[in-house]
Amino acid sequence: MRIRTDDEVYRVDAVWLGPPKATFPWRARYVAWLIGIPAFFVVLGIERWAGWSFGFFSTAWAFVATIVITRLLTAKISHERPLGTVVAMAGRELNTPREVTTGTGGAVSASRVRVRAERPLPKHKRRRQYQHHGGPPGAGVVQGTPRARRGRSAARAGR
Repeated sequence: MRIRTDDEVYRVDAVWLGPPKATFPWRARYVAWLIGIPAFFVVLGIERWAGWSFGFFSTAWAFVATIVITRLLTAKISHERPLGTVVAMAGRELNTPREVTTGTGGAVSASRVRVRAERPLPKHKRRRQYQHHGGPPGAGVVQGTPRARRGRSAARAGR
């Protein structure tokens, strides 16, 4: 058994085909007119601000840009997501608190960084240095004998 939904009622777009007895050759929803007309004036204002002179071609390009902008915006609008919801969502997205990515404070200074005159030795070289300079206190390592030639008792004492 198939259950019919009421989606067909909402799929009908509220469109304005133009004035009576002089309809337009295209269908445009009321929302598209509501977005398109202010968008056209905004695009014209941006063209004037950019220094383009007012003429046929600048107005034609403004009309083309308005159509593209209107189609992009109305693609996000439907009966389930009306214009007011999209505008509110965009406003919340722009005004939401963001993570602070910049550090607080002033200029960085290296005045507290310690610098030694000689480089620190790696661990495997530090052991050899102890062998040649008497070793750490309390270690029963025989001075001057290579590690491979030492006996077991001397090797265990050096650990």
